[in-house]
Amino acid sequence: MANHKSSFKRIRQDKKRTLHNKYYAKTMRNAVRKLRAITDKEEAIKLYPSIQKMLDKLAKTNIIHKNKAANLKSGLTRHINQLA
Repeated sequence: MANHKSSFKRIRQDKKRTLHNKYYAKTMRNAVRKLRAITDKEEAIKLYPSIQKMLDKLAKTNIIHKNKAANLKSGLTRHINQLA
């Protein structure tokens, strides 16, 4: 266990940040899942910009890796283009 005052603070901050990051990562996963479940192309096209923005923000703040964001955006675009 930690012995220094700064270590206790670091532990507190890490818990808070972990909770924050988990929330946004889970929200992102649910949004991606929701878009993949959509079968209507028009509805998917309307939803895509907000998800793209969310992925870019999470990549910028290092909650997810920038390549993961790029791969998800690419996959979602491919999904939208395959809808009839």
